[in-house]
Amino acid sequence: MARQIDDARSFWGALGVRATGVAIITAKGESGPSGFLALSATHLAASPPTMTVSVSLTTSAYADIVSFGHFAINYLSKDALDVYERFTARDAPKGAERFTGLDYAAGETGAPVFAKTTGVLECKVEEIIERHGTALVLGTIVWAHDNEGAEPLIHFRGKLKD
Repeated sequence: MARQIDDARSFWGALGVRATGVAIITAKGESGPSGFLALSATHLAASPPTMTVSVSLTTSAYADIVSFGHFAINYLSKDALDVYERFTARDAPKGAERFTGLDYAAGETGAPVFAKTTGVLECKVEEIIERHGTALVLGTIVWAHDNEGAEPLIHFRGKLKD
């Protein structure tokens, strides 16, 4: 079935047809760790190894990514529902408080790295392109963490998959 994309709701509905691994983007901040649920995090090139993440210009983590020049893409595992819920709940704490009680440590770049992941990519900011209230942040992968055997947390059509 084809449908016209003419507003934000239809845009997000159209994107829901792709299954994605749930990712949390994290950064070291002036006031502690910061982060947000990634709605877009994907590879750009293998040489140099480059990732792209879309960041709303209004999210507090954006300033931390710009200031510190590094970020981490944390691909959540199935056992990370506590992390997922903390970053998706409307009434969840914001900023550094969002990390209270969650299992994470500073990665090699200083960006927070969650324990319950399938893997984490730590990136150095290469370039930032701002368009339509969003920043497309290009980052060169400088460290990769692999939690072999962990099962991914998958999002599809607006819901988590079992």
